[in-house]
Amino acid sequence: MGLPNGVAPGAHGWGAFEPGAMSIRPWVVVEAPDSRGLRRVTRGSEQVGTAWSPSDLRRILRRLDFPDDVDLDDTAFICWRGGDSGTWPDRPWRRRATLVVMTVGLLASMVLSAMVGWPDAAGALTFAQRMTGALFVLTGLVQGVAAAMALDYWGRRQFRMSGAIVLLGVLIALATDSLLLFMWLEEMEYTPYLLMFLPLWCWSVWALVVLVREDCWKGVPRPKRFAAGVVVTALLTGVSLAYSTMYQPTAAPMHLSLQAKFGAARADRQAPFLHVPLSLHVRNTGKIPVYVTNDIYTVRGRGAKYSEFTGSEDMLREWRESAGKGNALGDVERYAGNLRRTVISSSHVYGPGKWLEVGQQYSVEHVFQIPENAAYGTVAVTMQVSYMRKDRGKLDVDGFKNPHYTWHESEEGFYCPWERCGQQLVYSGRVRHNNNLINVTRKPRFVWATWAPGTAPVTSVSSLSRWDSTSSKKEVRRELDRYGAASIRADAEIPVAELLRSAGL
Repeated sequence: MGLPNGVAPGAHGWGAFEPGAMSIRPWVVVEAPDSRGLRRVTRGSEQVGTAWSPSDLRRILRRLDFPDDVDLDDTAFICWRGGDSGTWPDRPWRRRATLVVMTVGLLASMVLSAMVGWPDAAGALTFAQRMTGALFVLTGLVQGVAAAMALDYWGRRQFRMSGAIVLLGVLIALATDSLLLFMWLEEMEYTPYLLMFLPLWCWSVWALVVLVREDCWKGVPRPKRFAAGVVVTALLTGVSLAYSTMYQPTAAPMHLSLQAKFGAARADRQAPFLHVPLSLHVRNTGKIPVYVTNDIYTVRGRGAKYSEFTGSEDMLREWRESAGKGNALGDVERYAGNLRRTVISSSHVYGPGKWLEVGQQYSVEHVFQIPENAAYGTVAVTMQVSYMRKDRGKLDVDGFKNPHYTWHESEEGFYCPWERCGQQLVYSGRVRHNNNLINVTRKPRFVWATWAPGTAPVTSVSSLSRWDSTSSKKEVRRELDRYGAASIRADAEIPVAELLRSAGL
């Protein structure tokens, strides 16, 4: 057996070499196998490669100009540490299977993080919610890098940080999937995303166990600083989520200001009627924009029987009889009995599906008619607006603003016999929460609004995709609170005598 090509005896300071004699120092050192079975190959103080098997070692030796048939057991050329030429504990199928499962899990986690974060990063209303979405997208990018590093970690390990980066990606996946699983457990509703984050949570637990067993953080220059960076990142993520989902939507107040005002009446030239102007104003005086989900104004004329007061018992009896019969508050007056209210005019104010930005105002003028000899003592208007926070959810206004008529049999999904449901207008549209974590862990939610002239408008939010007047009250209350729904009312009243005077009668 000869020397490597082009190498003179005594070269590299390794001493003279003569046929049949032993060199002072071997040419190549094969280190003990690591936890995966990979053996490091060095020459002098330089690492020249790594080998999984004898064939890998021969390829390295050929690059060093050793002959193809070099004897691997010849200690004149090769020094074996931690085993001889037959010690190759690598299990390629097991290693490759671990690599495939780890890489696929990291890539799937990257996709899930992007799906959760991108809608908020691209379309959330507030800056904090956009930052939260961007943070999820960023963690998805880290998981993508970790998937690429897994190829190196279960390969030749040419990068010292590859194991730590893979560990970081797995920790991010475990934290994300645990958060999604915890939120899903609150209501345990089926969602297609469950088929992603539940298996990925199981995978992340397995991956973490595998990496901890292999001490994957070895080779990190400053492991304590690396660990501190992971902890700080987790804390910042938690604070950002808490701020965007809990504090900010609560701290930013919402408030609407309503005003209803009667104008000077005018007498009709051809008929004994009064034309009464009515001004309605809605202004968003809060700090956030709002969707109008339902609204109504109703003008009622109040009739009464006037008489001398005879005693407190008669007054209380009148109150008991009038309460709940068109007199919801049960008004009591000393000299007016048999109070009755008659609907004169009723319609929408602004319209469901529209919204008001901060500081925006909407005004409208209506005119209604009453007979000059109407048996009303006063005319009153009630104005009510239901609304929801725009920073909590995004309403499909294109679908919501179109009314459906419950008495039309052609309205599939909305028809209801008038004997059971009366005659109502129904508005329906899907709403998406501005925190996409809620969207991926819940069924779709829909805003429902029912409207009929002269009655209080009803707004609800539920998981029902078809109209049903018997939806769960508990669910409706919970969802109304989740999306920050509220309502406000304003009233105004004027004597008919004042209207007659303003008309010159």
